[in-house]
Amino acid sequence: MGKFLVVVLVFAAVTYLVTRALQERGPGQRPSLPRPKPKRPSTPPRPAAPDDDEEFLRDLDRKRLNPPDES
Repeated sequence: MGKFLVVVLVFAAVTYLVTRALQERGPGQRPSLPRPKPKRPSTPPRPAAPDDDEEFLRDLDRKRLNPPDES
């Protein structure tokens, strides 16, 4: 009776592991191929605010150092 119980437990464990692997893989997919990861569109980084923009800051410095003549 003890050997029978061990065989049933091993069979149950193997069945559980195989079932979990099939559920994670999904229907219609081959087991040897990994799932492709979804690709995010590549957008160029942009400043989040005007004070993060180097060109904006350079322009402010330029205007501060060389104010326009008010004639």
